[in-house]
Amino acid sequence: MGGRDCGSDRGVPEGSAYTGRVDRRTFISAAVALGATGLMCGCARLSPDQLAAAALPVASLAPLPVTAPGPQAIAFDPSRISRQSVPNGSIYELPNDNTDLIAWTVDDGFGDEVTQAYARFVRDSGIRITFFVCAEAPGWSHSAAILRPLVESGQVQIGNHTRTHSNLLNLSDAEIQKDLLDNNALIGNLFGVDSRPYFRPPFGNYDDRVAAAAASVGYTVPVLWNGTLSDSGEIPPETLMSFADRYMRSSNILLGHANFWPVTVLFPRLVGVLEDRDLMTVTLNDVYGA
Repeated sequence: MGGRDCGSDRGVPEGSAYTGRVDRRTFISAAVALGATGLMCGCARLSPDQLAAAALPVASLAPLPVTAPGPQAIAFDPSRISRQSVPNGSIYELPNDNTDLIAWTVDDGFGDEVTQAYARFVRDSGIRITFFVCAEAPGWSHSAAILRPLVESGQVQIGNHTRTHSNLLNLSDAEIQKDLLDNNALIGNLFGVDSRPYFRPPFGNYDDRVAAAAASVGYTVPVLWNGTLSDSGEIPPETLMSFADRYMRSSNILLGHANFWPVTVLFPRLVGVLEDRDLMTVTLNDVYGA
């Protein structure tokens, strides 16, 4: 699909990796009650059946329900990766010769507790993820103590999602460059890394001018996607799982968001999809290097 990022729709905003295979049916399950009709789902294109899905009752939003993810079902095996050179220009999917791999990417961080839940999930499961960070979002500073060792080990990669989450098409070249560089400085302070050359333009909006402005400050690879969890806004857990079933596929770059709580109760089931399909998670650096 490689479509437009729904963006943040702001809702509010040491762990070693497990390598053993486990049966996903041993994971702790989470029961989520569904209530009255209606659905808010950012800009995702939903089927009529999905549009009819029941919305979660407000009462279910506190306290934030988080289930234990358990070990990663698919061990990380670098021999499965056909390593490539850094791309020249935008990417929407992994190279075709990297089969049975998936790049799980997560944007934003406007949900503080959700971002922290993602950090714990990645630490405890061994999943490899690329986070596209808006570093001013509170979740990243509150999760840095967990994530920094994972960034240092290479299990987690940090990409740049701009500081202000603005539509880059509406900014001047100088404003684009400042937004990226300011965010990169914040990323360096939090995680001790330089996020170049990968950036994700908010909403997926960019053109040749934006790409050239970004490239002039080292951001030469706009990262788009060809699969999505469609969770930039709040959607029911079962709707999110329907997107996961559709788009957790070989060679996909999967887009998720650290904004709203439903994904946090689905981590065990999402790992189960990876196990059932023998998909190994990789960061962009695992495949392309930098």
